[in-house]
Amino acid sequence: MFYAIIAEDRPDSLSLRLDARPAHLARLEALKSEGRLLLAGPHPRVDNDDPGPAGFSGSLVVAEFASLSEAEAWANADPYVSAGVYENVVVKPFKRVLP
Repeated sequence: MFYAIIAEDRPDSLSLRLDARPAHLARLEALKSEGRLLLAGPHPRVDNDDPGPAGFSGSLVVAEFASLSEAEAWANADPYVSAGVYENVVVKPFKRVLP
């Protein structure tokens, strides 16, 4: 089943995010290579693909896991969590309808 991992960044966490980004992306690439990643990306704080110093307000990952507990464990082990980027992380089952 797919699960949506919805994370909110702490205020002023852009430098922490940039430092942890390579490790974060490596985990997403692993999901992608396993064919389990539906989509992933950050939420810019401003209405622009490149928010500059405004940074990001969080992230969304939708990926396939065997269970909710497996998805939660994966989310909690994210480098953005250990680096202090994320203030809150919610994991929910996700039913893909379209496309």
